[in-house]
Amino acid sequence: MGSPERVAVVGAGAVGLTTAYDLASRGAQVTLFERDEPGSGMTDRAAGICYDAYAEDIDVSVADRAMDRFRSLSGDGEFVFHETPYVFLAREGDESAATALTESVERMRVHDRDVSLVDTAELGERFPIRTDDIALAGVAENAGWADPVAYVDLFVEKCERAGVEFRVGDEVAVRAEPPTVVVTDELSARFDAVVVAAGIDSRCLLADAGYLIALKPYRAQALVGECDYRGPIVYDATDGSYLRPHPAGVLAGDGVEAVEADSDDWDPAADDWFIEDALDTARHRTKLDPELGRAWAGLCGSTPDNNPLVGEVVDGVYVATGWHGHGFMWAPAMGESLAEAVLGDGRGSIPKAFDPSRFDGDESFTVVEGMTLDGEGDDGDSDVGDGDNDDNDDNDGSDDGC
Repeated sequence: MGSPERVAVVGAGAVGLTTAYDLASRGAQVTLFERDEPGSGMTDRAAGICYDAYAEDIDVSVADRAMDRFRSLSGDGEFVFHETPYVFLAREGDESAATALTESVERMRVHDRDVSLVDTAELGERFPIRTDDIALAGVAENAGWADPVAYVDLFVEKCERAGVEFRVGDEVAVRAEPPTVVVTDELSARFDAVVVAAGIDSRCLLADAGYLIALKPYRAQALVGECDYRGPIVYDATDGSYLRPHPAGVLAGDGVEAVEADSDDWDPAADDWFIEDALDTARHRTKLDPELGRAWAGLCGSTPDNNPLVGEVVDGVYVATGWHGHGFMWAPAMGESLAEAVLGDGRGSIPKAFDPSRFDGDESFTVVEGMTLDGEGDDGDSDVGDGDNDDNDDNDGSDDGC
């Protein structure tokens, strides 16, 4: 049948924009559908942390390509990749975190990651952070951060230059056999292929088309504190919090609720308790006195095995979601791999472990956050999604919100 010539991408976040550009730059005629504004969903709420410190070979290969591409894009327009070491630590008295940290570093080094264990004295000499409560720390040298909004702006420009048609502001539905995008229940357009990269909403879009995917949203939170922080990216394995430098001072996050949220009923505002805790944590670790600039909540996507759902759902219909907070961090690599898979040009491949058909979509599974030191990679990226404040802890595979 040949390579698809007309491709629709649904969702203009970091992954969708990257996919659309890579498709168009390879010769496809691309239409990009976005309900709101490009980047206004999960990407707009991402922390923007990037690193290659993973302990699994699949994650390492994706992170390597993503980091290479972030660096190659740095300086293009207003987009900048800020080289910043990544410190992950266990506090005194937390033996389980220290053991997990040690084992993770050993596994990372098997994959030639530039990661090392350091004691508190070395850590304090190198970085302007508090170290007197730390039992053990690891430092990943190949890390940094970027502004997700600048990434979106860059890829909107790149898409426009590549000839991508933007359809912004309409509710859409997806149909298969043949691949079709329906706009406002009135106008439909047939394509050779459709890529659904709509974050948590991907579940509902595909469910309405008759295809279930194993995806559940969970809520996470972040804030920006105004101060003069010039230290490293820090992940505290003991309390599951993270922080990174920010133009206004420091970006700090966690506030994870590891239960299924209702993606149709959410509050994008951060909780008062989270704001208080996150500012206290930032003050403690940075030795500064940040004042609240802004705070928000959002959604991450959980899958049964913590791997994303990327690939073909049914002939000509693809999905890319379920990032466990790694969506922005992996966007440069996964957008490229998706484009290559759709066009079948053989230059890249999506890991089989990401194949969405590995699940039936009605599995019962417990939501697990992406921020861990269990060998799956700790989530500093924390795509703090579209925001949800639902208290639903029913993890029975239901399609709440669809």
